[in-house]
Amino acid sequence: MSLTDVRGNPVSHSSAEAVRRFERVVTLMNAFQADPIAEVDALLAEYPDFVMGHAFRAGALATTADKAFEGELVKTLAAAEALFDKANDRERLHIAAARAWLKGQFELATETWGRAALLFPRDVTAVQFAQFGDFFLGYSHMLRDRVARVLPHWDKAVPNYGFLLGMHAFGLEESGDYAQAEAVGREAFALDGRDAWAVHAVAHVMEMQGRAADGAEWLESTSASWAPNCMFAYHNWWHQALFSIDAGNAGRALKLFDEKVSAGGFGQAMELVDGSALLWRLSVLGYDVGKRWGDVADKWAPRAEDGYYAFNDLHAMMAFIGADRRPEQKALMAAAERAAEGLGTNAMMTREIGIPALKGFLAFGNGAHGEAIERLLPVRGKANRFGGSHAQRDILSWTLAEAALRTGDRALAEGLIAERLAQKPESRVNLAWDERVCRLPGRLAA
Repeated sequence: MSLTDVRGNPVSHSSAEAVRRFERVVTLMNAFQADPIAEVDALLAEYPDFVMGHAFRAGALATTADKAFEGELVKTLAAAEALFDKANDRERLHIAAARAWLKGQFELATETWGRAALLFPRDVTAVQFAQFGDFFLGYSHMLRDRVARVLPHWDKAVPNYGFLLGMHAFGLEESGDYAQAEAVGREAFALDGRDAWAVHAVAHVMEMQGRAADGAEWLESTSASWAPNCMFAYHNWWHQALFSIDAGNAGRALKLFDEKVSAGGFGQAMELVDGSALLWRLSVLGYDVGKRWGDVADKWAPRAEDGYYAFNDLHAMMAFIGADRRPEQKALMAAAERAAEGLGTNAMMTREIGIPALKGFLAFGNGAHGEAIERLLPVRGKANRFGGSHAQRDILSWTLAEAALRTGDRALAEGLIAERLAQKPESRVNLAWDERVCRLPGRLAA
């Protein structure tokens, strides 16, 4: 006998108790609350033939985009595939998606979860995993449209509707619809204050609009609801640190790094990405971040030869540059070159964006700012191809602006900083850069 979950999705199991317990797993994942993996492990220990539990675990591990979890993913997929004959169509799609991810076919994996969402539009797990995939692929409009496709099948009476709205809010923001993104994100948060992803979507809006004071207040005023027990808190605090930098308070940004961004111990790549990105921004501006680079580089070091995901590789390289770890720089570069010769999504990412970006950042770190510009400028406009958000990829423009100033390339510096001021006219960082441009010789004619 098969059952359905609370949203009407088919589950190939006869235990109503197992289905009920799995609902808690789904909600924890939607809310980024700890710990869905521990919860599903406890469920599977009691119900080892619960197919959707194995499929969920595989998807959650895959979408860490971290090779450190590949061993666990292999074991989980083996358990899921052993139950393939018992699985229903929905569960088989989830299993196939995780298998595609393991093979390095990130695009196929994402579209397979997307197919599951089309066939079972209230499968909030399929929607969430597909949106993660779109994020890692840099598919800005699909972050929005993936959710918009299923919204007609939902309303406030459907459990977890607020979390779906939070996903939509982020997609709207990445697609540039800031007013609607903020409204939908606020609505999602009002429905469930644990929704760190919805809070994050609104923070992104304020980041993109240069509303540093609003963003800082938003995160601080909502944190009592989303921050406790939140696996995603480090990233929202990273946004708070960016708001602090834009407001001219580097000390506050470093305090947030020490107390919030690094609080989880940098156990997974996504945390390390934020650590590197924050320290790089501050270092580029000339701030001394002390021994922090060494601490982050130590955590990246076991991943130096992964060549798993180009976006991660660039952030590992930032740490190896900041800590002056030459052997790790060399090992990472060699791994990227091997990855570029392979198959799968990351091979394309590494060839087109990863290797030029790695060489550009290395050049910047070695003081060869002209070479950094030559390497980075051609990839800046297509950097979405290696994933991340607009806010995260801004590190390329950030580095280019500083490189242009240091080489005295007034035309490029003036252009890049004009772009930034158009978006964020009150940013202390942008205004300081503009003052430096004015001191460069060769002002362009009006």
